[in-house]
Amino acid sequence: MKILMVLTSHSELGETGKKTGFWLEELAAPYYTFIDAGAEVTLASPQGGQPPLDPKSNEKDAQTETTHRFEADASAMQALANTKKLSAVSIADFDAVFYPGGHGPLWDLAEDQTSISLIEQTLQANKPVALVCHAPGVLRHVKGSDEQAIVKGKSVTGFSNTEENAVGLTEIVPFLVEDMLKENGGQYYKADDWQVHVQQDGLLITGQNPASSAATAEALLKSLK
Repeated sequence: MKILMVLTSHSELGETGKKTGFWLEELAAPYYTFIDAGAEVTLASPQGGQPPLDPKSNEKDAQTETTHRFEADASAMQALANTKKLSAVSIADFDAVFYPGGHGPLWDLAEDQTSISLIEQTLQANKPVALVCHAPGVLRHVKGSDEQAIVKGKSVTGFSNTEENAVGLTEIVPFLVEDMLKENGGQYYKADDWQVHVQQDGLLITGQNPASSAATAEALLKSLK
């Protein structure tokens, strides 16, 4: 069982002068869900090498048992420092794809043609794609074989407008995940803010927020079985 995890390479939080990137829990929790299930995990990003970590995701109140485990794991940290360049990977080598969030993906992966194509090819190959928190935003330009938006008519979730408002970034992000999913014809569902919520529609699996990371990964494993 081989799983590709795709991380952002984008580090700038709009014009704020602050940093963003991937959210640590959304990498760590799924990473160990997969590793502990015996999967082989490969990390990739648009630029390859060390992807930027959202500094807020490493503050004390955002840390978890799995983030501590990840940071103490030499092989995990080495894999993170040396992510493969996304353009150099082929979905033929993997059974599934998982996208952790953080705000970074809204700027790069949502517009990245390699990522868009990778998701389209994965689904066409009858392999599952899972995305959590802000990562469902990378589905923005992904189309199905009918040339319609991939989320059209599908049950989906992702970081909600109320959660974005709560973190004070509604006016900073290039688009709101919830709004985009609805505008593209997705049937958007959510739980209360910060509660675990996962939607699965066929091969497409989406999680609402950081707390949903492990559950989203578990849903992906289940669909592989």
